[in-house]
Amino acid sequence: MATLSKRYADNADGEFYVDSTCIDCDTCRQVAPRSFIAADGHSLVSAQPKNETEHREAMRAVLCCPTASIGMVGGNAKAALDDFPLLLEDGVHYCGFNSKTSFGGNSYFVHHPGGNWLIDSPRWMPVLVRKFEEAGGISRIFLTHRDDVADADKYAAHFGAQRIIHRDELDSQPGAEHVLDGTAPIQLAPEFLVIPTPGHTSGHCVLLYRDKFLFTGDHFWWSRNKKALSASRDYCWDSWQRQIPSIELLTHYNFEWVLPGHGERKHLPVQKMRKEMEKLATAVKQSNYGK
Repeated sequence: MATLSKRYADNADGEFYVDSTCIDCDTCRQVAPRSFIAADGHSLVSAQPKNETEHREAMRAVLCCPTASIGMVGGNAKAALDDFPLLLEDGVHYCGFNSKTSFGGNSYFVHHPGGNWLIDSPRWMPVLVRKFEEAGGISRIFLTHRDDVADADKYAAHFGAQRIIHRDELDSQPGAEHVLDGTAPIQLAPEFLVIPTPGHTSGHCVLLYRDKFLFTGDHFWWSRNKKALSASRDYCWDSWQRQIPSIELLTHYNFEWVLPGHGERKHLPVQKMRKEMEKLATAVKQSNYGK
């Protein structure tokens, strides 16, 4: 739990604050961008909520923070528990409750008539378990790569779900029920296409759903500072030279949503998103990109 004695002095005065246990994972800045900003290696409250909508967003940030580094003076965020998983569009939800073990990585829930999917994993939360149960359970858990598996094994055991991961990432989930191989796209089910994208890690994969939603793991994301799609050479754990063609590959696919494990999500019309992908593919070829 956040504590006032560790509160950063540069927080805006008022109900919400960030303390010194913050790991600068960006979760709160995604969930409540009107209240939280980046500071010197951590987040802080730049402005206290001004209305009910902003107050609700800040409460959600309290719940999503993987290190419980956000506090409320004289209150708690329990009223926002039932907001999660948070609907984005067409049965696709942001799970919330980001996990410290995945450095605050995002995860997503897809409510689908053929069986529900979890993409990467939140931390184990009874409230989420109840919500997933009410929605019909989880049949498959797609894991983009080793960094963001969090509590996937617990969710798989509880729901009898099939975990899907590339063989090169298998040591992070050695009991996974479905192991992917190679670099060719794989149609896992109608509307669900796995596209291997080695680079960030050796077996990194993205998942394209309905030619509309691209779950990108740590492959790339939307940068609020650049106002463009972005990738990181400095946070590429395997091979930047492999990641460049993996990014270029995705210029040949149609999608409207970029739903990353880390970084900002983004929704654009399909043709505009394609242009943004083409700009990113051009940019990453520059030798100093991401430095």
